[in-house]
Amino acid sequence: MKIALKNVRLSFPSLFQKAQFNGIDGKYEATFLLHKKDHAKEIAEIEAGIKAMIAKDLKGAKIGSDKLCLRDGDDVEYQGYSDHMSFKASTKKRPLVIAKDKSPLTEDDGVIYGGCYVNGSVELWAQNNEYGSASTAPCWVCSSRVTVNRSPVAAAAACPTSTISRMT
Repeated sequence: MKIALKNVRLSFPSLFQKAQFNGIDGKYEATFLLHKKDHAKEIAEIEAGIKAMIAKDLKGAKIGSDKLCLRDGDDVEYQGYSDHMSFKASTKKRPLVIAKDKSPLTEDDGVIYGGCYVNGSVELWAQNNEYGSASTAPCWVCSSRVTVNRSPVAAAAACPTSTISRMT
């Protein structure tokens, strides 16, 4: 199930290099912050998709909230998460990160950072293997819309002064 995310805030982005934990390479990943009021429609769509996948693909298994890709930001103590739902996405392949003109962005461009606003496309899928059952979002494409001088989230770099218009 593909879902379009528009004008969502990016947190903990590892879009150009795999995230590392204790010196071990993980996946390319990021968390998208959806404001509970402004993104109520998208949140409902994601919740319905997760519910349907659990019913169909996981045969109604009981999935703990810690295994879901969508979580309540009020339950964590990260700056900027309150009043938001956090949607974590990851992939083994480097995601395509593009500007409005569809040209690829690189880390050196400096326009993707924790706290910037982006449009993204995510695909939900259900995991049921030796690691357990979960509802996750493994792959996504991000097109950037950076808003000037918005405060970064979660210990990110300072905001750049340039902008890239939202992809239409």
